[in-house]
Amino acid sequence: MSEEAAGAPPERERQLGIFEDKILTVPNMISLARLACVPVFLWLLFAQNNLWAAAWLWGGIGATDWVDGWWARKFDVISEFGKFVDPLTDRVALIVPILAIAIEGAVPWWLVIVTLAREGLVALAGLALSAMGGRRIDVTWWGKVATFGLYFAFPFLLAGASDHSTAAGFEIAGWVVVVPSLIYSYLSAAQYIPLARIALREGRLDKRMG
Repeated sequence: MSEEAAGAPPERERQLGIFEDKILTVPNMISLARLACVPVFLWLLFAQNNLWAAAWLWGGIGATDWVDGWWARKFDVISEFGKFVDPLTDRVALIVPILAIAIEGAVPWWLVIVTLAREGLVALAGLALSAMGGRRIDVTWWGKVATFGLYFAFPFLLAGASDHSTAAGFEIAGWVVVVPSLIYSYLSAAQYIPLARIALREGRLDKRMG
């Protein structure tokens, strides 16, 4: 047996090392913790009928939206798993609660449709771009602003539907925030059109050169 083979770690240890280095990172754990809070939110909303607590939990999920990505860039622990789980968490933590509070009757369905129509269009466009060989498009600044605003607007509206003494104020705040956030979200969707052309061209070029 060669020295290289003798000194090489067993396959199981090597795979475990990759798992710890690429998956068990602080940003990924933050993303997974945020994702795990979504079932708790649903439990508070439907099983406990505690709209006030559910609103605060959802607000906390939204307020920490930036932490995982910032940590990954700051400490250079960006991983392929993180690139997958971070946007997945963001989408699930926004879309599932929005549908849930509409079912609960806390917000009108037309607002949900307007909000999720944009999310659906962007998701379908991303899938089409990937299928055609385009590279991944990073979220624009307007898109981040819109998502951050929606993460606060909808919890405000949910708190406004509760029986808390400050509910009326939260309802007003929710509508004040949700309108510009939706405008920003559609503006950001329009920004992706020229970016998609560039991403498609660069993605195909990279594949030809590779």
